[in-house]
Amino acid sequence: MDRLVNTVRPYAWGSTTAIPELLGTPPTGEPQAEMWMGAHPGAPSRTERGPLNEVIDADPVRELGAPAVDKFGPRLPFLLKLLAAGAPLSLQVHPDLAQAKAGFAAEEAAGVPIDAAHRNYKDANHKPELICALGTFNGFCGFRDPVEAADALSALGVDSLKPYVDLLHAHPEEDALREVLTALLTADPAEMAHTVAEAAAAAQRLGGAHAPYATLAHHYPSDPGVIAAMLLNFVQLQPGEALYLGAGVPHAYLDGLGVEIMANSDNVLRCGLTPKHVDVPELLKVVRFEPTDPGILRPEASPSGEEVYDIPIDEFRLSRFVRAEGAAPTDVTAGTPQILLAVAGRPKAGEVTLAPGESVFVPAGETTELSGTGTVFRATVAA
Repeated sequence: MDRLVNTVRPYAWGSTTAIPELLGTPPTGEPQAEMWMGAHPGAPSRTERGPLNEVIDADPVRELGAPAVDKFGPRLPFLLKLLAAGAPLSLQVHPDLAQAKAGFAAEEAAGVPIDAAHRNYKDANHKPELICALGTFNGFCGFRDPVEAADALSALGVDSLKPYVDLLHAHPEEDALREVLTALLTADPAEMAHTVAEAAAAAQRLGGAHAPYATLAHHYPSDPGVIAAMLLNFVQLQPGEALYLGAGVPHAYLDGLGVEIMANSDNVLRCGLTPKHVDVPELLKVVRFEPTDPGILRPEASPSGEEVYDIPIDEFRLSRFVRAEGAAPTDVTAGTPQILLAVAGRPKAGEVTLAPGESVFVPAGETTELSGTGTVFRATVAA
């Protein structure tokens, strides 16, 4: 197996303390938003054999196993991260596989540079995600019932929000949500800035369930995404709880530390809470305008002690082992590639002792045992 040396990405929304506290290192004073573990070419993990993407490219079948290569191609199909949000991330959605392929092909044919600020599709893959909380983790996920959203907006007592309240009472619900989001994102910027300021002041005064929107407005004082977020379910995860984010589901993370795993893609369409490009027509093609329960996931324990998060896709599978002192070693040998990440204690993967935040890549078929005490997340694929 390969001990991984991983890159921490300093995105502006990152916490300055959460990842250093987990790693037991002093804060630098700069945001540390994401630590990437995997073979993504943007920041591949490093091993003694070289960058992980180059190690895999040299012999995909040996590293990934024939079943994974046959199913997903000669690349690691997932990216594992530690994600530490100190400020809100953009309100966003991801395309499904067909949309990603079509969008990528269209932008390639149009000659849009891959690094252009207005480029929507950086690759031809979808980007389902799973976020698992390591502490209290706050965010927004999926549309709530339009009438509940209307009540939340109405409670603010802002006159310029009344047209949106009326629209949310219309039927069918999907059309009501589409009309309101479209209206928010195409409103006059000066008028919207005034509406957001009034709404933020009211949310600050009301507190309680409105408090998260005051927080959003503090970071994005004139952004229509503040109002758009009120259309969504507010979700607070406790340690060990997770959210699965499928295609077309609008979401935004507010704050907290978690383990995130996703398909190997950069495709994001933004709805707001960002200075970056928002392509409203393309966004409206991708968003699924249907009220949904956010569906908080809790792991399902197996006889081996592995706790698995049940999700409906194959590119990745996340589970964890919470190992008590004196527990017998657990065989985690698999015919698929694995990344093992420690988040507590000092467990061992084979002969490698892992401190919190340390990880290893295990090639397909390599005999591996977990031993010692602590918590280990296991990322692999369902091939």
